[in-house]
Amino acid sequence: MEKLEALKISSMRPRSNILDRPLSKGKTEVSQSIVALLFSEIVQYSQSRVFTVPELQTRLHDLGQDVGTRIIDLYFVRERSSKRETKLTQMLLFVKTTVWKNLFGKEAEKLEHANDDERTYYIIEKEPLVNTFISVPKDKGSLNCANFTAGIVEAVLTNCGFPCKVTAHWHKGTTYMVKFEDFDLTATSRWRRNKWHSFITVLF
Repeated sequence: MEKLEALKISSMRPRSNILDRPLSKGKTEVSQSIVALLFSEIVQYSQSRVFTVPELQTRLHDLGQDVGTRIIDLYFVRERSSKRETKLTQMLLFVKTTVWKNLFGKEAEKLEHANDDERTYYIIEKEPLVNTFISVPKDKGSLNCANFTAGIVEAVLTNCGFPCKVTAHWHKGTTYMVKFEDFDLTATSRWRRNKWHSFITVLF
């Protein structure tokens, strides 16, 4: 009888809806071995669906863009009081520090501005985590799996109102070349033209 009553009581408790739960920050660190296993599977999966190294790098870049869009979306939901960067240099520093720490637990090593092109910047990472556990075959020596990270950076910057193209290159470890578009536009006008951030602005 006691078991039956207990069952009735438990069934009367309101069920919590997952959408009603607070979006907590959760754990800040994930095991490197788990990251390595997951990313190696991503690379193998992508490799099985392409024929050339450029195609593989493009596929990794596209997957990174999907991740980057979700990362910046989640960041603004969690950090409602965070200041929206409207200056290009400050936005790049945000990527070099905050975004990199959230992704890899450390900052990128350097941020440089190209001497011959005001629209081009470089983010330098000596040992990208995504390359640490990847063994590149000799016939694919030019492959740089950090194009996945390049896709993340491109999505973050573009969705924050700074449209650009980001590619990964073997130089000083790995260098991410960030080439901005519409450089003559102010950050504010770029922001207003970006539909995704218009949604974020209304939401918060």
